Amino acid sequence: MVTQSATLPAQSSSLSNELLLPAFTLWWREIVRFYRQRTRVIGVIASPLVFWLVIGSGFGTSFRSGESAGQQHYLDYFYPGALIMIVLFTSIFTMMSVIEDRKEGFLLSVLVAPVPRSAIVLGKVLGGTTLATIQGLIFLALGPFLGIHLGFTQFLLVVLTVFLVSFALTALGFAIAWPMDSTQAFHAIINLFLIPLWLLSGALFPLAGASGWIRILMRINPLTYGVEALRSLLYPGTPEVFPLFSSLATLILFSGFMFGLAFVMVNRRTTKPAA
Repeated sequence: MVTQSATLPAQSSSLSNELLLPAFTLWWREIVRFYRQRTRVIGVIASPLVFWLVIGSGFGTSFRSGESAGQQHYLDYFYPGALIMIVLFTSIFTMMSVIEDRKEGFLLSVLVAPVPRSAIVLGKVLGGTTLATIQGLIFLALGPFLGIHLGFTQFLLVVLTVFLVSFALTALGFAIAWPMDSTQAFHAIINLFLIPLWLLSGALFPLAGASGWIRILMRINPLTYGVEALRSLLYPGTPEVFPLFSSLATLILFSGFMFGLAFVMVNRRTTKPAA
């Protein structure tokens, strides 16, 4: 019994040193690195803000998403989609640091260190997730100007939704960036795959008004459930396309799958040099 009780704290300390400490170090590095580059901070928030204002004002009252309160003007409808856009941009482009770290030799130093590769995935993904969540919540501060007033429970559910979307997209960005050695190829994948993923999420137009094949794509798109979850939380009076519980469950499954994919990519055998 004495031996067993002495072994448990040792195992816990070993887990902390081998996994949590390296992951925390990489997480903190992502935070510091991002906020030292002020142009990135400004660009991540300003670009979707301008996009939201220009597109929303352009469509204006010509777009009707329903008769419920808060859905009369396109700016109101587009607001959750713009928030998801901020999360998407921050999550994905933060993972370009994987390519930069490979070129600078930092990634090779981490790979030869006596730490599990799961710590690399966890630290990098949580770093990008934290940044994306913070940026999304900053944009959420515009909500009161649109008549959005959240209770404590609603706010926590919004934070949870933003966190899950951020985590899933960051893990996806990590999985895409890991095998690449150029930012140009990374941008090509973004334009080809991830931007259409956002366009077909219900951010720009509702699922009900789309054509048949577009509706199918939107229903199998995990981002659709994130946008609809935010819309039902920000505008409680609007009809729900999907129940909130099922949307959150889908986001949890999406996050778990993307993190698993990132972990598989890191542990995949390859003859390609890491740096």
